[in-house]
Amino acid sequence: MEWCLKGFSDLTNEELYELMKARVDIFVVEQECAYPELDDYDQQSMHCFLKINEQIAAYVRILPANTKYKEVSIGRVLVVKEFRGKGYATQIMQKAIDYIDNEWQERKIKIQAQAHLENFYNQLGFKKISEVYLDDNIPHIDMIWEG
Repeated sequence: MEWCLKGFSDLTNEELYELMKARVDIFVVEQECAYPELDDYDQQSMHCFLKINEQIAAYVRILPANTKYKEVSIGRVLVVKEFRGKGYATQIMQKAIDYIDNEWQERKIKIQAQAHLENFYNQLGFKKISEVYLDDNIPHIDMIWEG
């Protein structure tokens, strides 16, 4: 088990391919949602991921302030199907929050969460700041973490 945190230019070709494949497999194929997965934010982001036996198991993308939102944000949160139910989502989110808090000294994090995951994010300290809305035909809410 290996936790990695890399900027875009530090990712190997193989890592970048595996991360993009996991994102497409989950967000486009599994969730049956045709949308522009490659959105021009990856180049500015930090990529936090867990590898188990050389396979991507979990991933989040950390965007600096003033990119997608005025606040720092975390997105593309995923756990590959065969690794679900082992607590990796909580672990990787906590690693991302700790990195933002300790390394970037940012005290506010915004996320766009799928509405059915509100309780999961509440347990990590995120608070709902919007009503439910559809994004790519999936119910979402905006949430903020303040440290």
